[in-house]
Amino acid sequence: MSKLRVYNFVSVNGYFKGLEEDISWAHQNPSGEQNQFASDNAQGGAILLFGRKTYEMMASFWPTPAGAKANPGVAKGMTEARKIVFSKTLKKADWANTQIINGDLESEVEKLKKGADSITILGSGSIVNQLASKGLIDEFLIMIHPVAISDGISFLGNISNKIEFELLNTKSFGNGIVLLTYKPKID
Repeated sequence: MSKLRVYNFVSVNGYFKGLEEDISWAHQNPSGEQNQFASDNAQGGAILLFGRKTYEMMASFWPTPAGAKANPGVAKGMTEARKIVFSKTLKKADWANTQIINGDLESEVEKLKKGADSITILGSGSIVNQLASKGLIDEFLIMIHPVAISDGISFLGNISNKIEFELLNTKSFGNGIVLLTYKPKID
């Protein structure tokens, strides 16, 4: 059975998006070390899972010359990866290797997890909240940025139950960003 991981960034005060879905604060002062980490992870071969909004944002940047200039390894890895978008409204996906699924999120993810490939959710807060509430996420990689923003959308701010976590690993970067890896505790 494959592992389902979430990779998300948050502000020190717990937001993963600012007002009007602003994420510019998460892309300020990237270090070479952090860019290399992202590039290495993008080559991992995981299936990438998105909601429609995150997919559209990623597809408008990573397969473009600007994406390749920003981080060639991430651009290449994401374009080559198998991508699945959960959406009831998206009818067409032009980014290479993208499949749209409009079925039941929980049952479709359970089917995907029976495969051999690892699965990574990037962003996609609504999907993360739904799957976390159902206990379907195996690991949470949370990159905490040393910034507080005034308002926004809280990470895991709309779960339906309490979730406790066990810390698996920490990694700090020279620019003050800290990556925490957790797994949910299972009772």
